[in-house]
Amino acid sequence: MTTPTDADAQGNSTRPYLIRALHDWCTDNGFTPYLAVFVDKTVQVPREYVKNNEIVLNVSFDATSQLQLGNEYIEFKARFGGVARDIAVPVDHVIAIYARENGQGMAFPVPTPQEADDGQDGASAPAAAERRSGIRLASVPDSEPVESVALEAASSQDEPAPEPEPPSAPTGGGRPSLRRVK
Repeated sequence: MTTPTDADAQGNSTRPYLIRALHDWCTDNGFTPYLAVFVDKTVQVPREYVKNNEIVLNVSFDATSQLQLGNEYIEFKARFGGVARDIAVPVDHVIAIYARENGQGMAFPVPTPQEADDGQDGASAPAAAERRSGIRLASVPDSEPVESVALEAASSQDEPAPEPEPPSAPTGGGRPSLRRVK
């Protein structure tokens, strides 16, 4: 008789299931789902759009073709500057999924340096995502289970969220804090 290991007892990662659920929620409510992704050598995206090891991707059905939200990878085709590109993102490199229109969504821990490429330029990926999207990202320490959170929109919900802009130079802020919504 075999006994379950710690990994077996915890089961599969909840991240791909939460990403799919929030993508469905955005789609069902007419919102545009955006992914903030930490980029290293394992992520297949157009490098010319990567800033501070981070990219924000529109993963709506209108912006993608052949979208597959798998347990290990998120894969699709999208046009960048009029050119169709194949995109492949390891699920563990997704640092947030949120609705562009109201900022609601969920943030995830950034891959640790052992998991990520050592070529990071010192910028915090969550801070870059926050500057780029205008959203204060909630984050969860690696030791705690991920719970449902709402990302606080930086602007009034009456105003439409601006399109993402390239991030400015790092300002040295700390990690975002978790705000639980009941």
